[in-house]
Amino acid sequence: MSTRQEFLPYALPLIEEDDIAGVVDSLRSGWIAKGPKTMEFEKQFAEYVGAKYAVALNSCTAALHLALVAAGLGEGDEVLTTPMTFASSANVVIHTGAKPVFVDIDPVTMNIDPKQIREKITSRTKAIIPVHMAGHPCDLDEILAIAKEHNLFVLEDAAHAVYTQYKGKTIGSIGNATAFSFYATKNLVTGEGGMVTTNDETLYHKIRVLSTHGMSRNAWNRYTETGSWYYEILSPGYKDNMSDIMAGLGLSQLAKLERMQGIRRELVEYYNTEFGNIPELEVPVELVYARHAWHLYIIKLNLDKLSIDRGKFIEELKEENIGTSVHFIPLHIHPYYRDTFGYKQGDFPVAEGVFERIISLPLYPKMSKQDATDVVEAVKRVVERFRK
Repeated sequence: MSTRQEFLPYALPLIEEDDIAGVVDSLRSGWIAKGPKTMEFEKQFAEYVGAKYAVALNSCTAALHLALVAAGLGEGDEVLTTPMTFASSANVVIHTGAKPVFVDIDPVTMNIDPKQIREKITSRTKAIIPVHMAGHPCDLDEILAIAKEHNLFVLEDAAHAVYTQYKGKTIGSIGNATAFSFYATKNLVTGEGGMVTTNDETLYHKIRVLSTHGMSRNAWNRYTETGSWYYEILSPGYKDNMSDIMAGLGLSQLAKLERMQGIRRELVEYYNTEFGNIPELEVPVELVYARHAWHLYIIKLNLDKLSIDRGKFIEELKEENIGTSVHFIPLHIHPYYRDTFGYKQGDFPVAEGVFERIISLPLYPKMSKQDATDVVEAVKRVVERFRK
């Protein structure tokens, strides 16, 4: 018999009445494209992370891409990033005409390993995209020191890192620019959506113009009673802006982010207590300099103590009606990156070794205590069945 009767999804958003009311208010206002709520969301989010400027966009991918374009990345340039990330972190580099260059990871945090960054820097290196994996911050002091030494643009991929802090400073105000995701599974959701923050006024204005076709005025500047019909195309921009429907949800989510994070932390503490003394498992860490956003709860299997591999472990959890995921299949293993750039198995041994062992368990504020108890029970049952 399975641990639970109904399947527990790996991730679900917490949508409450205030969230619904925020979206309905946008719909009833008559302004459903980019408008006052989008601008208010930008203002509040910038204040939350401690940045001077924020631009709300339709995805984190758009945020990453526009930041690179605004920074002048182009043909022949190279950008250092990690292979242990989602495809967008590297895809956006290719979209600018530049080349993504991967750097192996730290085995504990699964973040880019600063000690290996220097050896990958060439005369063509123009930027670093550190990814705050699962919500744990990268070692930014060392990364920023290297960047300063080599005059490199630092674009933080904070898709997992709403709420994360590094040495007491909230992620979003540290590097040259930071990109956030508000996708349906994230800590703060708008369905789709993203945000780029920066303290660089020039970069901010470039990103804002690029996000709406390169126009000197957006719809809010043109269609309100104080607006003007006249606009100019300043650059061949993109259609990447957020809408007020999304921002209406974002504002209500931001208002209760601390409460939602508190639920995540309680679940993590429960998991750590239950899993921490099981030799077949390694629980995730929160290093002394970090405030973890706990976007993901990733266990590592000690496969030498089990008679099954990671894939079979996931199948067994599914039989127990527990959903899981894997974050991530290292990018250099995927056919496009392998065939285009000549990467091969063995190029990034730490990332590859970690990948073979990791499972992301359900972790989200909509979970009940019984849901979490079921996850623990299911994992323990699988371990018991396949313990060597």
